[in-house]
Amino acid sequence: MKRGEMPMRQDKKYAKEVEEIVDNMCLMDDDLMSRVFDENIPATQVLIQTIIGRGVTVVEAKGQWDIKNSLTEGRGIRLDVFARDSDGEYFDCEVQRRDEGADPRRARFNSSMLDTRMLNKSQSFTKLRDSYVIFITENDFFQENEPIYNVKRKLPSGAEFIDGSHIIYVNGQYDGDDELGHLLSDMKNRTADGFYYKELEDGVRHFKMEEERRKSMSEAVERYADKRVEEDREELILKNLIKGKSPEEIADFFDMSVDEVRKIEQKMLIEA
Repeated sequence: MKRGEMPMRQDKKYAKEVEEIVDNMCLMDDDLMSRVFDENIPATQVLIQTIIGRGVTVVEAKGQWDIKNSLTEGRGIRLDVFARDSDGEYFDCEVQRRDEGADPRRARFNSSMLDTRMLNKSQSFTKLRDSYVIFITENDFFQENEPIYNVKRKLPSGAEFIDGSHIIYVNGQYDGDDELGHLLSDMKNRTADGFYYKELEDGVRHFKMEEERRKSMSEAVERYADKRVEEDREELILKNLIKGKSPEEIADFFDMSVDEVRKIEQKMLIEA
């Protein structure tokens, strides 16, 4: 193995590990969630209706939907699940296993990016439909022991400021014997059966039991593993730069070009 090179994986052992990861996935894993709900209107409708507590007619559902920023260097977003209903309302449904991913400013940013998709040029702001950003968090993010947190803004009088923007946090720790509790139990179910909602069970079974779709999940896990290896290498390179190592020294150690090191340096500085 060359200096700076990441260890090579053993194919058979690695393949087994990938299969075990897929077996242990649940809908709280964004890779599985985005695939199960992609173009799955019935499952998406169950998810949204249960969380917001009213009926909706979902007409569009997309997993891993990208919204690009109009600014050249502006940050875009990738939504776990995007949905639109028959009234033109937009929904962004995200699963967050780590608290860092559920930062309130991220919810604000997602909400603003949804809004940019709603109006055509010169269309009146009064035509802006309601939007919902829903974070389903593995932990009780606000630590107030509530099943759902509907974030609201209020005037000094206590009256609600209503602009049609809804941010909702769902406490993944909630296990009540009601529709929301059943939904969250299904979201954490690592098997392909025993679900309360048939719409979710059917979606999970497709990706865990059907050969072609399971293969697509395994490939997604492999891509994620490769991405993590590359991210670890970039982090190691950045640490060496911070310690004062020159791009030339780092390029020699990692058996890469100086230009590649400089690109990583620039990328990391922008993200910081």
